[in-house]
Amino acid sequence: MKPVKEFLNKIKWDKRENPSDYEILCFDRVSRRLIKIPFTSIKKIEGSFMVVEKDGKDVEIPLHRIREFRKKGRVVWKRRYSHA
Repeated sequence: MKPVKEFLNKIKWDKRENPSDYEILCFDRVSRRLIKIPFTSIKKIEGSFMVVEKDGKDVEIPLHRIREFRKKGRVVWKRRYSHA
């Protein structure tokens, strides 16, 4: 499985991909639930964060909070967890 940042860049730069087909599920630590973010709302990816526009404001989301990517509703990438 590709690392999360590599998968983000593939969607963004690979001409065979259509970013509007994708949504990202991230863990919101305040509401303690998964939230859906359209890939097209990503403004930039820098370091270990992605910046998305939400309610007219830029919001930084740590990449480690990304749990999965869906393409047209189908899961195409999911974070693996170790339960050690």
